[in-house]
Amino acid sequence: MVVMTQAPADPRATRRRHDREIVALAVPAFGALTAEPLFVMADSAIIGHLGTAQLAGLGIASVLLTTAVSVFVFLAYATTAAVARRVGAGDLQAAIRQGVDGIWLALLLGAGVIAVVLPSAPALVDLFGASNTAASYAATYLRISALGIPAMLVVLASTGILRGLQDTRTPLYVAIAGFAANAALNVGLVYGANLGIAGSAWGTVIAQWGMAAAYLTVVVRGAHRHGASLRPDPKGIRTSAQAGAPLLVRTLSLRAILMIATAVAARLGDADVAAHQIILSLWSLLAFALDAIAIAGQAIIGRYLGANDIRGAREACRRMVEWGIATGIVLGLLVIVSRPLFLPLFTSDAMVKDTALPALLMVALSQPICGIVFVLDGVLMGAGDGPYLAGAMLITLAAFAPVALFVPTLGGGLTALWGAMTLMMIVRMLTLWLRARSGRWMVTGATR
Repeated sequence: MVVMTQAPADPRATRRRHDREIVALAVPAFGALTAEPLFVMADSAIIGHLGTAQLAGLGIASVLLTTAVSVFVFLAYATTAAVARRVGAGDLQAAIRQGVDGIWLALLLGAGVIAVVLPSAPALVDLFGASNTAASYAATYLRISALGIPAMLVVLASTGILRGLQDTRTPLYVAIAGFAANAALNVGLVYGANLGIAGSAWGTVIAQWGMAAAYLTVVVRGAHRHGASLRPDPKGIRTSAQAGAPLLVRTLSLRAILMIATAVAARLGDADVAAHQIILSLWSLLAFALDAIAIAGQAIIGRYLGANDIRGAREACRRMVEWGIATGIVLGLLVIVSRPLFLPLFTSDAMVKDTALPALLMVALSQPICGIVFVLDGVLMGAGDGPYLAGAMLITLAAFAPVALFVPTLGGGLTALWGAMTLMMIVRMLTLWLRARSGRWMVTGATR
């Protein structure tokens, strides 16, 4: 493989160039990335005032639902990296064709998930050991929301195409429209139509299918413009699935961590799991805010490596880590300052607020660490370094699980549980930093 060489550049000019690229991609990506946690937060705010049992039920169902979708996040991440490499190599037709294969894979996977979730919803909810009242609400929400899973997966794959094409503005516009529709539908169906938690679930399903339709319209137009076929290609679909397999392992491990945390919180009591749901919603929002820089990293790193520019990839990685640390510090300070104002938005229960308040401090202190983790995770995804990411996350799961499971025995409640979550992020940071430092992730070419 021939590597491009360039004359030495002014370091300040190089930083400014990378800053412009990062901002141009990360700022719009932030809006698109926060769509899903904002959906959950809107649902939490609306349902939270129905009662603690309803909010606890939503907390359990939302973890199961996001797990059913997020295990397939490789539809976005692997597609971004593959499309960006081909963009760097100058082959737009192949780039879009790669993404179309991902959309067909998304539809197949979505149908399979529905077939599993619909009949098994009560059994899945029972795994969390919540009260009978909360479990009933959780099963209702999960069954209805499952009908939107194929749409969510199409959104992931289509977003990956656009990010790889260095377009994060279109996903932003779709996300804004989807969030507005979701909020309006939830209020109308929950309170106006008096459907309760079921109305919230139906509102989310309708909004997700609307977003999928918008993305498909954009992708189809792009395919026609560049002469890319829209027909399903079994070989291409298999290739997309194989490329995403390591990221599936990585994501399953991460989702296992979040599910263990929710299961532990459920066993601490309804107030704890309700508080955990509020904190997890905020943590997810903060994570996606940091991941906006990582999304820029996926697109930029993939493009540099596709163009055989190792030095550009290394410099971009270094600059994005600096951005991640600074953003994490700012987010942590914002959490500390806004804690007393944040909790009343989601609950009027004094016990839930008292339980959540100290745990939120753990979330705030961990944000600079999270900044490093999410950025390096995105850089390695952009490089197509899935096998290492899978192994690193398995190590993280092995370190987290025993600590979290002993929380009810050792005491400390929800604050101790979020201390275990902080430990998990430290382990992730160490494994990712070692890989980034080695340089073995920088493999060039249109395909890895």
